[in-house]
Amino acid sequence: MSLTDQQLERYARHIVLKEIGGAGQARLLSAHVAVVGAGGIGCPAIAFLAAAGVGTIRVIDPDMVSLSNLQRQILFTTADVGRPKAEVVQEAVRHLNPDVHLVAINQHVDADNAAVLLRDVDVILDGCDNFETRLAVSDAATALRTPLVSAAVGAFDGQVGVWRGAEPGQPCYRCLVGADPARPDVNCADQGIVGAVTGMIGSLAALEVIRALVPFGEPAEGQMLIADLMTRRFRSVKVAPDPACPVCAAADVTV
Repeated sequence: MSLTDQQLERYARHIVLKEIGGAGQARLLSAHVAVVGAGGIGCPAIAFLAAAGVGTIRVIDPDMVSLSNLQRQILFTTADVGRPKAEVVQEAVRHLNPDVHLVAINQHVDADNAAVLLRDVDVILDGCDNFETRLAVSDAATALRTPLVSAAVGAFDGQVGVWRGAEPGQPCYRCLVGADPARPDVNCADQGIVGAVTGMIGSLAALEVIRALVPFGEPAEGQMLIADLMTRRFRSVKVAPDPACPVCAAADVTV
């Protein structure tokens, strides 16, 4: 696709990068990304994906905006309290970048509907806040053979992983965390969180989505980037595929 004069100006800082260039920007504009969760991680990720010109962003979140969200969920304002998050994000993105089509889905993702809600996209970004949904998203991503970027945060820490479980020798998210949906979820309402932490982790997740769409640098799949922002330390952990994983080990990985 050719870029208009306005697009050449809007995305000029991408286009001058040899790792992206005009061809890479055209790929971003034609890309379709699904984002699960429009919360602390999802809001900054969506903002940066939209600003980057990702052509279609499908946002899936069943929640309403609450006053306590505003400390970290930067796409919402006080006037949005009580409104569906996905719909508010849709309006925010429309103002941010008219090149981007945002599909708002006010629905909870579970094992029964994940494959339908997440089909026909190039990359999935999971920033949800519960373990059971994360497993459903991971399993669907593997079944759909779609790259998955997962991100999570704690009070002063966060992690971002990239998973391609349908590919030979690659782990899925389930290989990392196991299969215990009854394990207790710890959320920010219980333990608190610094809003800027979610901004940093959401931005890193957006970067990995862009890397998956327009490859640059070292491959990130099968790795978990862990940020300890209390001590300002980062480390990257390579995750091995679990040969007993009931999802990716059993997946049909033939090309």
